[in-house]
Amino acid sequence: MKTVTAVVVGAGHAGLAMSHHLARHGIDHVILERGEVANAWRHQRWDSLRLLTPNWQTRLPGQAYAGPEPHGFMGMAELIAFLDDYARGLSAPLHTGTEVISVRQAENGYLVVTNQGDWRCRAVVMATGACRLPVVPALAADLPPWVNSLTPLDYRNPGQLAPGGVLVVGASATGVQLADEIQRSGWPVTLAVGEHLRLPRRYRGRDIQWWLEQAGMLDQRFDEVEDLARARRQPSPQLLGSTESLDLDLNALSERGVRMVGRLVGLAGTRLQFSGALAVHCQAADLKLARLLDNLDAWASVHDCHAALPAPERPAPTRVPQRPCLGLDLAAGEIKTVLWATGFRPDFSWLEVPVFDARGRLLHDGGVVAPGLYAMGLPFMRRRKSGAIHGADDDARELSAHLAAWLARTGRRHASFA
Repeated sequence: MKTVTAVVVGAGHAGLAMSHHLARHGIDHVILERGEVANAWRHQRWDSLRLLTPNWQTRLPGQAYAGPEPHGFMGMAELIAFLDDYARGLSAPLHTGTEVISVRQAENGYLVVTNQGDWRCRAVVMATGACRLPVVPALAADLPPWVNSLTPLDYRNPGQLAPGGVLVVGASATGVQLADEIQRSGWPVTLAVGEHLRLPRRYRGRDIQWWLEQAGMLDQRFDEVEDLARARRQPSPQLLGSTESLDLDLNALSERGVRMVGRLVGLAGTRLQFSGALAVHCQAADLKLARLLDNLDAWASVHDCHAALPAPERPAPTRVPQRPCLGLDLAAGEIKTVLWATGFRPDFSWLEVPVFDARGRLLHDGGVVAPGLYAMGLPFMRRRKSGAIHGADDDARELSAHLAAWLARTGRRHASFA
């Protein structure tokens, strides 16, 4: 049995950022990682994936991008190298190949059981990522056996797909990127579209992330939002990490031959059923985009940079079929693969502490879960940018300060699970 003040579970960007700030507070800790540093980026992402944020925005506490292409977008190899380099500079012991089997309350803290031995600690920081498990609708189990079913965690490149049509379900960032790649590679693609968030890659000569950061929108706090639950469910924006500054909205996909249908709502026998609300979802996304760009223009005017920027240009409204397809019979053989880009969720199945709601979702107040128990890297956890790499610094700074204050208040040898 080993003892330490704090255990950080996960050596992705969020866990590494937390380790940096714990060290600044003098809190002794270890990082436990089931695989390697940046394990999910290494083994659970498709080959061509690039970050949606530009290189200048790729930063962790004490380390920022210093390469020759600040306006480029990191691929997986570059990102893994960035995180590997960062991990080597940390002072805390990093135990790779160490899978956490369970975390439960114990006298004066927590017991962390792993495949490499057990740890006793006062505090645990869960930084295992928000995208550990794919969210797949129950009807996926009823697909006929001749249709292949994949999630983005399984997909690597179009070469693994069977000949024939591909149905991509979901039109957030993952869905539109995969639909685009597969269509360009010669597979006919149908995209099932529900609620989505439309963003241009660039606006008035600047990357959209520059606008969101400069205008302070990414720093909006969780306690400033009226409907926080909805904000945390917001889909990821339709963006592509590309040095060509390409938009990847539904209009661009339609021009490349992707067929648009409404949200997948059912499967009757072999017939897929789609919602007739495609136009409604697209109009809603267009309205949200227009409001956002209005707010950005207003910010530019207030901050005296309106005249120095190119004139505003608004994207064309989303074009939808006059008679959208409401059903496809899989027995016809047109669709050979269904790719479920329907979202992700964290995996806390190893956490044996009563901190979940009736639907099994982790309860937390800005990442503070229970006395001595914290989360990192969840969507809109403390700020709108919490789920992004550059959002980990501020969150880790505040949560490590909270932990340090709690340790000072309760004494490092005494815990209270109220």
